Amino acid sequence: MSTHAPPGWPPEVHPPGSERFEDTAMAWLLELVPPEYRRYGVLRRYPLALARMACHHINADVEAARQGFRTARIELAGVVPPHGIEAVLDTYRREGSRLAALAKAAELVETALRGPHAAVR
Repeated sequence: MSTHAPPGWPPEVHPPGSERFEDTAMAWLLELVPPEYRRYGVLRRYPLALARMACHHINADVEAARQGFRTARIELAGVVPPHGIEAVLDTYRREGSRLAALAKAAELVETALRGPHAAVR
């Protein structure tokens, strides 16, 4: 089995096919979801279920950042000075880029957990 990590692969996760792939994938995925998710044994028994939940969670964060960016000027007008609003928008831009890359990485890990013949989602 190949131990090649595709572009966008998270550095915290060993490459697919390596000995510690699943363990490092689980640890990384648990960092992406709310801490309360650690209480559910089913997510530790089924790493693919954890990966799917992490993807949903991150995609919701991406959408929240997009919505915040779209509405920040209106929602903050009059309570935050213009330079502060620009700084908020810059934060949304940076965080949006980070979250989009994280979403892609989580999808790559999920696909790898599905197995070597899984289609890229």
